[in-house]
Amino acid sequence: MTATTPIPLATLAGLLADATRAQFCLALLDGRAWTAGELARHAGVAASTASEHLSHLVQGGLLAEERQGRHRYLRLAGPQVAQLIEDMTAHAERAGAAARPPTLRAASAARAMAAARTCYDHLAGRLGVAITDALTTRGLLRQDAGFALSDDGLAWFEAELRVSLPSPTGRRPLVRPCLDWTERRHHLAGAAGAVLCATALERRWVSRIGSGRALRLTGTGRRALGELLGLQDPTGELAGDL
Repeated sequence: MTATTPIPLATLAGLLADATRAQFCLALLDGRAWTAGELARHAGVAASTASEHLSHLVQGGLLAEERQGRHRYLRLAGPQVAQLIEDMTAHAERAGAAARPPTLRAASAARAMAAARTCYDHLAGRLGVAITDALTTRGLLRQDAGFALSDDGLAWFEAELRVSLPSPTGRRPLVRPCLDWTERRHHLAGAAGAVLCATALERRWVSRIGSGRALRLTGTGRRALGELLGLQDPTGELAGDL
């Protein structure tokens, strides 16, 4: 899916209308590459069925593939595709398409996803929104006309977070709003959001729950976010929400 060869809307809708293909795309919102076998097991379909669906998604420009030996690795084709999938998920939630989790295990997984998760390569859920709010309250992020880092915000990444931000490009803005499908508010995306998420994972501020997108805020992360942004309970865990 490129600017020079746009995919027809009907074709795009057809690609995502199938429940199995939709499950693949949602799983890949964790920002990592999955093997075809892992995706097949995740969706509960045969390997041959998964292979056919994945070929359609690759041909349609939604997924990119890489082969290493016998393994076929798949990932979302880029941030634009991740934004599309997340926006469609948010719209489905608003339209009431999501059913109540049928089991206690499913309900627990849903609560974990709502508390903290990855949204492709940035932080989402209550954690992502709380960080975005804290950045805004401290004057580091402006939301008056879209998202933009202030001069203090640029300095905060360099001096306080001790990371370097990439130069913004036409394909990947430095910051942008991403509608959070559980909070119904925006969280921070873009290159800066990706740097923040990568830093949180590398420094063990958050840890993955199982093999999916859900994250758990660690004690180290709680202390770090308290010192850096004044956040005390960004996921609601202390209040018993998780």
